[in-house]
Amino acid sequence: MKKQKTLNKKRHIIQALGMLAVDGNLRGFLEGRIYKGPLKKACVPVLNCYSCPGALFGCPIGSIQATIGSSKFNLAFYVVGLLSLFAIAAGRLFCGYVCPFGFFQDLLNKIPVKKLKVPKKIAGVLKYLKFLILAFFVFILPFALQDKYGTSDPYFCKYICPSGILLGALPLIAVNKTLVAALGTLFSVKFTVLIIMAILSTIFYRPFCRFICPLGAFLGIFNPISLYRLKINDKCIKCRKCERTCKIDIPTYKTPNSPECIRCGECIKACPVHAIEHSFLFMEKDAGKFKPVERPAKVGFIRPEPAKAK
Repeated sequence: MKKQKTLNKKRHIIQALGMLAVDGNLRGFLEGRIYKGPLKKACVPVLNCYSCPGALFGCPIGSIQATIGSSKFNLAFYVVGLLSLFAIAAGRLFCGYVCPFGFFQDLLNKIPVKKLKVPKKIAGVLKYLKFLILAFFVFILPFALQDKYGTSDPYFCKYICPSGILLGALPLIAVNKTLVAALGTLFSVKFTVLIIMAILSTIFYRPFCRFICPLGAFLGIFNPISLYRLKINDKCIKCRKCERTCKIDIPTYKTPNSPECIRCGECIKACPVHAIEHSFLFMEKDAGKFKPVERPAKVGFIRPEPAKAK
């Protein structure tokens, strides 16, 4: 239990630093202005609202919606390509360690109220919802519905994304009270979505990430082939403690690289026999210590030593 708490503390520190790196424009928060400098042209693989006054980078989901149906269609390929590179490198590791809205849900889940788990059969169906949202709201609608100028609304950002209200609208309103008069029904609807997500996050673990987030859906597709991966070694005794520890109910001993895994690492520390290893690039980590991956000698280039005469 002590190791588990230490792991959580380290991860939350990294999450806080990640949030500061992504939304670190403190001047924007103080002045209520949106940063529009050169960094905003780059997207980071987290749900990072463009309208957040602290945002230094662009949001990949918002960027795809803004360009896929416009004359700048080629920029959508740039965003998807860049996002794919991030996904191939680490999959949903960004969800577990960098995403500001994921960190927000983690903090809410710390509130001492009774925790519940979504029944596996229901979760098994709901997990596909985020893929439908990715396809329909992020790709299909912006591409199919355009105005006479060839532009389209960012449907997911406009009608669903609670991160936009939390990190964008609320900080801007807090600094500039005159914006309150401009608020309409859409703000009320999205604010209600944010409140519902916040309440659910205190009871269930990361409901938005698990069932709604289109970025998590995209990154999760690459989990099985990403350079960062989990591996079950021969020490596994199939005690299923990893599955019981996992707040998303992933049977890690069976599917260590599930598209649903956010790489929080709790299963690694929970394993009583250190059967879960995690590797990144050419390094492996076993029982908490990094070691280089051993590579076999190249056949045909090394001659065997002659046998010694007896």
